[in-house]
Amino acid sequence: MAGHSKWANIQHRKGRQDAKRGKIFSKLIKEVTVAAKMGGGDPSANPRLRLAMEKAKAESMPKDNIENAIKRGTGQLDGANYEEARYEGYGIAGAAVIVDCLTDNKTRTVADVRHAFSKHGGNLGTDGCVAFQFDHVGQLMFAPGTDEDALMEAALDAGAEDVIANDDDSLEVITDPGQFHAVKEALEAAGFTAEFGEVTMKPQNETELGEDDAAKMQKLLDALDALDDVQEVYTSAVFDEA
Repeated sequence: MAGHSKWANIQHRKGRQDAKRGKIFSKLIKEVTVAAKMGGGDPSANPRLRLAMEKAKAESMPKDNIENAIKRGTGQLDGANYEEARYEGYGIAGAAVIVDCLTDNKTRTVADVRHAFSKHGGNLGTDGCVAFQFDHVGQLMFAPGTDEDALMEAALDAGAEDVIANDDDSLEVITDPGQFHAVKEALEAAGFTAEFGEVTMKPQNETELGEDDAAKMQKLLDALDALDDVQEVYTSAVFDEA
């Protein structure tokens, strides 16, 4: 899409996430706990737990913290009973927003999410109001300059669903969420290491925002992300290159 760089937007988002490391341990512990609760404590048989553990290790979380979170999830240790909750709404210029939470008090969480939306120019919508505009996928991002033909061959051989060449010459490999790890490992074995990879909600269409709207939208996204119960915030908004 003309006007913005996919690579720059991904790097911008990752940079803001990296700047919030003070909260990241608590989010990762929640995710490990719930992943173990829902799919069991064996990461080889639980892709969600495996991904959560990889994220935790990437942030240098101590092994004991990870193991204790798994034990809380499987009932071997006492702990808060977290539930998943998803909220959907609209941001600046109608950009779609999905907010995924893990909470022990949904009444508190929805009130906090609604307040963040209303305070920063957005609107909390009804269940399903924007989710249909996103696809649940694994996404691996490769920097501009990566050999497109070689990556495409390796990715499709590994079972990827698609390889997308962006206007800024960055490349995206899209996978089924359950195949994310297998594809990632196969590509690494073939010599391709992604700069950024995650299982995410990828917007089918993007809402491009100019400088003023982008600044307002960023405040909304930051306010949502700062809430204790919020795990992930997804949006269709993309920002113009400066």
